[in-house]
Amino acid sequence: MSKDRMRVTGDSIKKQNLKTILAALVALGLVAGLPACVSNKNADTKMQATAQVSADKPVSITSTPASAPAPSGQKPSKEVYSTDEHVLIHGKQLFQSNCTACHNFEQKGIGPNLAGVTTRTTKEWLLKFVPNAPEVIKSGDARATKLVAEYKQVMPAFTALSPEDVQDLLAYLHAQQPAAAGDENTVKLGAPLPDPIPTKIPKSELLLSLEPVTTAPVTSDKIPLARINTMVVLPGKKKRVFIQDLRGKLYEMAGTTLREYLDMSRERPAFIPTPGLATGLGSYAFHPEFYKNGLFYTTHTEKANTAPADFAYADSIKVALQWVVTEWHLPKPQAPVFAGKGRELLRVNMVNQIHGVQEITFNPFAKPGSPEYGLLYIGVGDGGAAEQKYSFLCNSNKTVWSTVLRIDPRGNNSKNGHYGIPAINPFAQDNDPNTLGEIFATGFRNPNRIYWSPDGKMLISDIGLANIEELNMGKAGANYGWPAREGTFLLHYQGKMDKVYALPADDAQYNYTYPVVQFDHDEGNAFSAGFVYSGNIPALKNKYIFGDIVSGRVFFVENSQLKLGQQAPIQEFTLQFAGKTATFQEITGHRKTDLRFGVGLNHDLYLYTKTDGKIWRVNGCSPHKKI
Repeated sequence: MSKDRMRVTGDSIKKQNLKTILAALVALGLVAGLPACVSNKNADTKMQATAQVSADKPVSITSTPASAPAPSGQKPSKEVYSTDEHVLIHGKQLFQSNCTACHNFEQKGIGPNLAGVTTRTTKEWLLKFVPNAPEVIKSGDARATKLVAEYKQVMPAFTALSPEDVQDLLAYLHAQQPAAAGDENTVKLGAPLPDPIPTKIPKSELLLSLEPVTTAPVTSDKIPLARINTMVVLPGKKKRVFIQDLRGKLYEMAGTTLREYLDMSRERPAFIPTPGLATGLGSYAFHPEFYKNGLFYTTHTEKANTAPADFAYADSIKVALQWVVTEWHLPKPQAPVFAGKGRELLRVNMVNQIHGVQEITFNPFAKPGSPEYGLLYIGVGDGGAAEQKYSFLCNSNKTVWSTVLRIDPRGNNSKNGHYGIPAINPFAQDNDPNTLGEIFATGFRNPNRIYWSPDGKMLISDIGLANIEELNMGKAGANYGWPAREGTFLLHYQGKMDKVYALPADDAQYNYTYPVVQFDHDEGNAFSAGFVYSGNIPALKNKYIFGDIVSGRVFFVENSQLKLGQQAPIQEFTLQFAGKTATFQEITGHRKTDLRFGVGLNHDLYLYTKTDGKIWRVNGCSPHKKI
């Protein structure tokens, strides 16, 4: 991009001294950050694999941790960075366009806290790393290698940035120096827990056998090659299996063939699948009576301010993008290709592109005539609000973010008149005009999967920030704690959020509902939701099978041990691919596997990885004989 085009001219901005300039920039929101790290254009393919992230785990960018010393032979940077007002404004624009999904100047999270990075790291090193991190890592650079080890992912190459762009970005970063000291509230919390769950997940004696099925169509020349996500079985006289690619494609799966059913970009010209990080065609659901009424539902992303939002916040907070829930009517529901008209049910503004509206579903156990029949559940993440210090948007029955909603898509008593608010919802009849009757439960960071086990338990997976991954049992009106809690631990959401603490002595007064399964980040980085197995393999019966998105490890707990008030013990499978014992990291050839789970016909269990688009089916489970 041209610096001349991006910068504001000297005639358009009155010159001020630096202090005044920085104050003005703060007023504009120096720490506001939204869009994510952009795609690699010329980076090495193998290194790109770890540069991409799951639906909830954006990429890592430039800095070393605050505590990391400068590499041997290098002193902390004392180089001169520009303080020109035009440079700082341009640098801020670049930062917001490329970096803020992963970084801010408040705390370590998905990526390093960048406050003061220019005083911890030499300018020479930053000038090399920012435009092409994969190349620096590939060279064996010690600092870069340490970053990969700590954050478990890699920043993509920013080859579109000119050398002048990089200089301007670094000048903006240099203006963001860390606060002087920790706040007194942090001291009151006691010592942070260095290892929240010290007990390690044991390997079970079970060998999970997988056979290759097919490879999804490539939708990008960059990793992930296919952002395949959710598998759904459409019941009826003719059962059909579907799987979507977040880049906008919905396929019908027949045996080993994936045939395109829907292309969201053709249906909604404002649709955007970029920059990744769970944006795109987020979720889809067929009405329980789809073959009769032809009703079909989707969620997708559009650019900020495409249309007025039903759920918005103060205009002083930037909007990164919008999530849209749509109801479609298909006149010929049995047709092999999608053809229908849609109407918008609701639209939500998001602070960031992470943690959006990634799940919509119907309770498969609700029977016709029951109060819950035909009600649509919608998982709404916090949109990165807590990490951006907008925690007041989360964990409330008065705001839509950080919740699971339950609506009647055929009703009309909502504020916008496009859907109904069921009378059975916990806040629907509380006589408080400020609460949202749509809300089923609150306190989630990213409720990215909602599933009902064969015995009727509602299970909601929630991807954590820096320490804990969790599975929750759904309960109407419950508060699951985010951002005050992460798993069964206290989180200092008003300060640094990269550590967790022991629960306070008076924790019971808050009435939080805690997870039934949890693991910490020395075991995995992002909860990949699964299913209670009900297929034909005896050794797997009644096991809830799930995994870690990043590493591709596959775990299980016994369904009978999923109970409110306790955490079920986790065990790990040994994996066998087409007769060869291996891991998903070895099979994909990448540190970041992007593992997902699905259930198809005959209750067959499928595992698939976005990194390479390969789909595997579980075909056996037996004791793993060790020699």
